[in-house]
Amino acid sequence: MLVIHHLGISQSDRIVWLCEELGIPYELKRYARDPQTRMAPADYRALTPFGTAPVIDDGDLRLGESAAIIEYIAQTYGDGRLLIRPGAPGYADFLYWFHFANGSFMPAALIDSLCNRLPGGAGAMTALRARLDRAYDQIEDRLGRVPFLAGAAFSAADIMTLFPLTTMRVFSPRDIGPYPQIRAYLQRIAARPAFRRAMQKADPGFDLPLS
Repeated sequence: MLVIHHLGISQSDRIVWLCEELGIPYELKRYARDPQTRMAPADYRALTPFGTAPVIDDGDLRLGESAAIIEYIAQTYGDGRLLIRPGAPGYADFLYWFHFANGSFMPAALIDSLCNRLPGGAGAMTALRARLDRAYDQIEDRLGRVPFLAGAAFSAADIMTLFPLTTMRVFSPRDIGPYPQIRAYLQRIAARPAFRRAMQKADPGFDLPLS
């Protein structure tokens, strides 16, 4: 059986959610963060050479990296559901937003988080911090034209992007009041039964910032 090694309040939420959306059976192994440092415990970091979440086991296979895991599970167990195939309408949009989450959005959010912790960082790194503003502006514009990031239908691009829009704001607070399209989008996501099941299983009691 597929095993999801889930680090609490982390990007491995994505994998639990994906499996719930696809109706795929899995075993969930939960790991708590260190209460002082908020870092992954040593046994989680030892799972892969880079030591980050998420991680899955599938028989003898161990795999890390959110996008790689999502593609692997969707193709291996989900018959490609929630992925848009080459040649299908919205394929390029899907690819862009699927990779935007960790390729551009998350690095910008991490830079912003770092700046919040460095004395004088806000002044020295203004140009870098503006990247996060551009990311939010771009997502807001996109969601003003389509209900989901790849277009009319929910897809794995939405699963990838939700973490920096929500959980990342626990580590780097941001007011999303100026983004009505994003706020409406988060409510559409929150209404999905598979999403609610996944969050309850992955992080029971965690107040996910959806507004």
